[in-house]
Amino acid sequence: MRADDLEHCRAVIKTGSLSFHAASKLLPASVRDPALALYAFCRLADDEVDEGHEKAHAVLELSARLDAAYAGKPRNAPEDRAFASIIEEFEMPRALPEALLEGLAWDAQERRYATLSGVRSYSARVAAAVGAMMCGLMRVRDANALARACDLGVAMQLTNIARDVGEDARAGRIYLPLEWVDEVGLTPEALLACDTATPEVRRLVRRLLSEARRLYLRSEAGVPSLPVGARTGIYAARHIYAGIGSALARSGHNSVTMRARTTTPQKLGWMVLSAARA
Repeated sequence: MRADDLEHCRAVIKTGSLSFHAASKLLPASVRDPALALYAFCRLADDEVDEGHEKAHAVLELSARLDAAYAGKPRNAPEDRAFASIIEEFEMPRALPEALLEGLAWDAQERRYATLSGVRSYSARVAAAVGAMMCGLMRVRDANALARACDLGVAMQLTNIARDVGEDARAGRIYLPLEWVDEVGLTPEALLACDTATPEVRRLVRRLLSEARRLYLRSEAGVPSLPVGARTGIYAARHIYAGIGSALARSGHNSVTMRARTTTPQKLGWMVLSAARA
């Protein structure tokens, strides 16, 4: 991987994902550097679909870029070149980034999900696939470790959804299970129109975080299968992301008018905890 491409990927993550950037510092360089390349490509893909006006076209363009990367002829962009290098070095199964693109295609279609199972299916594509790719970067192929990495990815995505209920609603998006919305007496239209964290919305956020916590706990069973040097970083990612949920809980599960954040001292504390657990 070219040094300038890696530096570009590092800058992308530093500004685009503070939680991952903090956790990545605890990974050994042999895992951290390719992980930065992986996350930079994933960030690029997400931004292309999320911020573009022609979302369907953006997905097709990303598919073409993936074709080029797997052919060993990546687009002339740092993220593409860096991703192509990790495809070759780690023999990354193509099904994994393709699953990510499928999830982004669902975003482009503005899909809504009737049940928690549907939300988890979406999360498996946009987040669990990334967890499985991280295992690939550690050269771990154990089935249990891969399954638990997928659990961690889904837990992180559910945390993101819980944190962004208000932001998503203002953009016309709903990721909460529609049957849950109905159970608390709301309609999708009412949820989209919410400008305050009503008791009903807080209940939805609390319930989703409860599911995320269950998956965070289950994901821990896979950590002992990882290389010793990588365990601290993965524990840190788990604790820092779960900390977003804890911040949400302290706000009374208000993710409509507030955005849950964690502080630098908190992140440092979770890093120390992660080192001790590893």
